[in-house]
Amino acid sequence: MKEINVTTAAEMLGTDGVQFIDVRTPAEYRAKHVAGFESRPLDQLDAGAVSPEVVLMCLSGKRASMAAERLEAAGVGGVSVVKGGIQAWEEAGLDVEVGEGVISLERQVRIAAGLMVLIGVILGTWVHPGLYGLAAFVGAGLTFAGITDTCGMGMLLAKAPWNQAGCSCKST
Repeated sequence: MKEINVTTAAEMLGTDGVQFIDVRTPAEYRAKHVAGFESRPLDQLDAGAVSPEVVLMCLSGKRASMAAERLEAAGVGGVSVVKGGIQAWEEAGLDVEVGEGVISLERQVRIAAGLMVLIGVILGTWVHPGLYGLAAFVGAGLTFAGITDTCGMGMLLAKAPWNQAGCSCKST
């Protein structure tokens, strides 16, 4: 795997024989993406369906690196990862396409976690003190997510119907 900077990736866009893949979830892709990169979520990436030369992108570069490792283990040779992902792309002032009426997965996690904590506190206060455990469970999950850089709630929300490709529902 080789890392390329956003300028190099932008110059390569449209090159014949090079496939450009964004490995984020469909919801993240719909919220914001780079034109020319196709959506192929990491958990659905198939080495048999990619070109011999492929450029991968995600939000920051972590998932793209994971995808690159998978593809290389499957025998794909020309794998490049956009260093810094779409965040670096935006910081460089390069164009991104922004979806309307789409709530990012990160924002969905914040909303869901906040609601679960609020419900836990309300139920713990008004119904039974043992229900404060819901707020504690969410807090523990968020702490784990911060330490491991993996978010179980995000992975669950990514599987929700409104976050799948081809969903005609609006998340507004």
